[in-house]
Amino acid sequence: MISDAHDAIKAAVAKLVRATWQRCRVHFMRNALAHAGKSGRRVVAAFFATAFARDSATAASAQWRQVAGQVRPKLPKLATLLDQAEENALAYMSFPREHRAKIHSTNPLERLNGEIKRRTDVVGIFPNEAAITRLIGAILLEQNDEWAVQRARYMTLETIAPLRHDNPVSLTGMARDRDPAQAGDHPGPTASYTTPRDTTH
Repeated sequence: MISDAHDAIKAAVAKLVRATWQRCRVHFMRNALAHAGKSGRRVVAAFFATAFARDSATAASAQWRQVAGQVRPKLPKLATLLDQAEENALAYMSFPREHRAKIHSTNPLERLNGEIKRRTDVVGIFPNEAAITRLIGAILLEQNDEWAVQRARYMTLETIAPLRHDNPVSLTGMARDRDPAQAGDHPGPTASYTTPRDTTH
């Protein structure tokens, strides 16, 4: 789950959604730089970049804490924000490298929302709700196809597979469960397949 640090969203994620919460990196940077002052924003942004550039969650956390220590004497409020936000701002680092650019911020979603707004503004007035649903549905299908086939796809089954934690699902086992009598007389094929569940959102 990727969002800004809105209290209502955080409460809903904690109560209703069984997922990791990633604090949008772009929104976090805006909040953090507000504590840096105009003269210090460029330096502070460079400090953050050193943490975000790390290859592993452990290395990113270590650098994050080092940055917090460096800014603490002059910018205590910023240091406190860093202490509080470390786990959520770096949550994406625990996912495969191939996913990180896609899940560290809400930018992909905001671009999609922007495209929906642009296309609906062109139409202006819709005759009924069904017309709105058709247009927005077509935009979403178009975006889904683009994410599925473009060179740098949003996510692939190959990169999601290592995240799976369920057991393989056997077709023959499912058949036996449904009709035990027939399973003994007509054993099915021995092949099986796995269905990785999406545990990232």
